[in-house]
Amino acid sequence: MSQKPQQANTSDVIKVRYEKLDALREAGRDPFVITTSDRDTLTETIKNNFEEYENKDVCVAGRLLSKRGKGKVSFMDLHDRSGKIQIFAKFDDLGEEEYGFLKKWDIGDIVEVKGFVFKTQMGEISVHAKEVRLLSKSLKPLPEKYHGLTNTDLRYRQRYVDLIMNPEVKDTFVKRSKIISSIRRYLDSQGFMEVETPMLVSNAGGASARPFETHFNALDEDLKLRISLELYLKRLIVGGLEKVYEIGRVFRNEGVDTRHNPEFTLMELYQAYTDYNGMMDLTENLYRHVAQEVLGTTKITYNGVEMDLGKPFERITMLDAVKKYSGVDFNEIHSDEEAKAIAKEKGVEFEDRHKKGDILNLFFEEFAEEHMIQPTFVMDHPIEISPLTKKKPDNPEYVERFEFFMNGWEMANAYSELNDPIDQRERFKAQEEQLAQGDEEANTTDEDFLNALEIGMPPTGGIGFGIDRMTMLLTDSAAIRDVLLFPTMKPLDK
Repeated sequence: MSQKPQQANTSDVIKVRYEKLDALREAGRDPFVITTSDRDTLTETIKNNFEEYENKDVCVAGRLLSKRGKGKVSFMDLHDRSGKIQIFAKFDDLGEEEYGFLKKWDIGDIVEVKGFVFKTQMGEISVHAKEVRLLSKSLKPLPEKYHGLTNTDLRYRQRYVDLIMNPEVKDTFVKRSKIISSIRRYLDSQGFMEVETPMLVSNAGGASARPFETHFNALDEDLKLRISLELYLKRLIVGGLEKVYEIGRVFRNEGVDTRHNPEFTLMELYQAYTDYNGMMDLTENLYRHVAQEVLGTTKITYNGVEMDLGKPFERITMLDAVKKYSGVDFNEIHSDEEAKAIAKEKGVEFEDRHKKGDILNLFFEEFAEEHMIQPTFVMDHPIEISPLTKKKPDNPEYVERFEFFMNGWEMANAYSELNDPIDQRERFKAQEEQLAQGDEEANTTDEDFLNALEIGMPPTGGIGFGIDRMTMLLTDSAAIRDVLLFPTMKPLDK
């Protein structure tokens, strides 16, 4: 006998389903002892190739999502990973015992049907059942068919139900998988090598973010979860691999909103003997390739706004963008004090530790960022916010860095990588000072990385971009949680 839930804590519907399971077991038909299925065809394969499959015997399996009919004839919709197909079942074909068990199937059950393919009088491609088998019993009912699973919080917590009830959700994650595969194909075709680097690290560097911390019992050592892929990938450039990339999870101990989740998927790549201009060209080509391959077009629409990946991406310096949208020319500002004064005048909030370059970036975020709708490279950032980037030879207050924007969002971040170990040590020192002043996102000195630079790293271009935001844009998804199968959620009160 199955272990039934306490009646006081369950509905009559669930109670009836447990009783059906008990009856199946007593009849020697326990579905949970079945270990495999004879399925040989997917539903969409049949529907897309009807002429080939007409009158042919097939075996299909999937979840039962609707039942109709009465008496000695039943119609059911069977859903598998590819789509759905109608099942036509008759008492005369199956016999009294088998048809009797079929009539007791519930919405949500996992079933197997063997039969031949035909079209009904209504013209619907169907499978005429000759043998049926219950493979797994659904003991809890699915949401009501016509309303589905609409509670957003519940959809994220019970993604398995969301995928069953909402076909467009499944389509989003199918596209996400295709996007990642397309990225890999493109980079592999360009001679890049995919690698894997540590997630547990002693020094979480390569980005400005607060890390998660943990403890490794075996070595009695405190470790952090990585916030970036950068420093290990650049070690591989030193080692001579020349073109490397990684697609993997990173972890940042920060807030949750429509564009941020504490764990997310990042792609970073590094290429020797190029710079940030080479990274711009690669980004344009990569985005076009992925959109064309996954969507069949380079024009995408997000929240009603069309963005064209087929046109050359705009390129603008951060200085020019701030001047254009705020009216402030930071070329005319020569000290931290002047920068703070103009920030007060314009109502831009800053901290005492901030320098001119930090405030320029704050101005960009306040006045310019929201205007970066079409694909745009924002170039030449201040050195204060770019500790791992080469200075511009003609203006050492700024660095060879760009951020790629679409829809007003930062989509990618790229550098001409700093390969001067002496300069890099000074930058780490400045980061340590910021850390001491209360900046929890500042980097700390990574001696092994400095050692690698001292061995010698060629001129290198590098870029990182979030897979999740890219997927949001290409699938017209409103929030990052819509493109994460299992987003971070606050636990419900037990």
